[in-house]
Amino acid sequence: MKNFLYILPGIAVMGLAFWAYSENYETQQAIRTVERLQATIGAQRETQSVLRAEWAYLNRPARLRELADMNFDRLGLLPLAPEQFAAVEQIDFPPEPGSVTSAVPAATDGLIP
Repeated sequence: MKNFLYILPGIAVMGLAFWAYSENYETQQAIRTVERLQATIGAQRETQSVLRAEWAYLNRPARLRELADMNFDRLGLLPLAPEQFAAVEQIDFPPEPGSVTSAVPAATDGLIP
């Protein structure tokens, strides 16, 4: 019985050592994965900043005005005029949630049709 009591803690220590060893390798793998992801994120952020700079360069007002002038015959673009906009009263907004709307339009002359 004494031998069993000596062997049991020894097996437990070896089992815990194996578990700690495997956890160490899993942790190292997770650290490598995180480092790889951080490098990828850094590269993507750099690419995004370059693309934003290119977008700002290509959308310069002077450049767009030149392109519009060069392609005026094909595109027929004209400057915006105030007459092209509608008054707020002319806009048909969707009904508010929970509001009751009638299916019959209101009469304009006060008579029921």
